[in-house]
Amino acid sequence: MLIGLKVTAGARKESVEKISDARYLISVREPAEGNRANKRVLEIFCNIFPHRRVKIIKGHHAPAKIIEVVEDK
Repeated sequence: MLIGLKVTAGARKESVEKISDARYLISVREPAEGNRANKRVLEIFCNIFPHRRVKIIKGHHAPAKIIEVVEDK
């Protein structure tokens, strides 16, 4: 399953807002430097989708990202 994200890095408060099954708005406290915001986004989605593998497919250096959620075998 592919999910589109709009990520705000360096926010005061973390939040996750589900727009639809395939679209989320996310705010994380970590800055965008050193891949820290991307790591936090992946941690959040690993908690939302337990027992599944999550990885960023597109948008490593941009606020708009596409992640892939795959059933873990």
